[in-house]
Formats: sequence, structure tokens, C-alpha cells
Amino acid sequence: MRKRVIGSSPQTAPHAAANQSWLDLEGVATVEVTSEEKEFPIESALLAGDQKGWRAAVPGPQTIRMLFDRPQRLTRIWLSFEDATTRTQEFVLRYSADAGASFRDIVRQQWNFNAADGAREMEDYSVELPNVTVLELVIVPDISKGPARASLLSLRLA
Repeated sequence: MRKRVIGSSPQTAPHAAANQSWLDLEGVATVEVTSEEKEFPIESALLAGDQKGWRAAVPGPQTIRMLFDRPQRLTRIWLSFEDATTRTQEFVLRYSADAGASFRDIVRQQWNFNAADGAREMEDYSVELPNVTVLELVIVPDISKGPARASLLSLRLA
């Protein structure tokens, strides 16, 4: 039998092949966000090395939109959400190849955050999206319209 002890601490970085190269969002895109808490700006979720993540300043649906300087070919999208508030959250990830004139959904997903079970959700999508000009993430932090605020621990693109 082969065995590896991997530890019990939760992951904070995507499973990546040794040669995985994440897109440098700072150099290739402008990011728009509907709101952000001063201590948890959007850069904290998008730039490698920062572990604080982003948090909305107000409750309700929030949008994070990346406007690429040049069309990008995306092959992988990795998201990590973390929160300790029990609720049902929904997000929609969509893209545009025509500078936002039209959008196509990549994924629409709901799940339950349960503080007792741990409050982290990680999603790793293998995609083939040529010529992406806009990538948009819309988060509804509580589908029952409670006071929860949206948050995103990490988003990486390749």
C-alpha cells in the first residue's frame, strides 16, 4: 500500500501542475466591482500571494467584471469562496467575446454554506474559451435575500 500524509489544513491555492501558468490579471485586465470593503479589496482575491480575499461592502448581489485589454484564451478557471455564515449562495460565471454586447454562461451554481461543516467551496473548471474580452462573476450571497455579504477568497485564470 502506498500512503502520503497530506495534513489537515485546508487548501488556499489551486491544484496546479508544476508547469501551470496563471494569467497575470494585473497586466492584462481592468477589474470592475460593485462594492468592496476597504480591508478586503478585489486585488486580494485576484493577485497571487495575497490570502485575505475580497468582501463586498454591502449585502446583496455583487458583480466582479474583468475587462481584458486584448482577447484572451481561457482554459482553466479556479474559484475559492470562504465564509462562516450559514446560507445558500449562488454564483454565475459568464463571458463575452464581443466586449460585453452579449454574454454566455459558463456555469451557474448554488450551494449551502454551513458554518458547522467548514465554510469553504472550491471550484476548478476546465474550459476552452477563445477570444474572451469580458469575464463576469455575479454572486448572490444569500438567495433568501438575507443580510449576507458576498466574498471571494481567490480567483485564478489560465
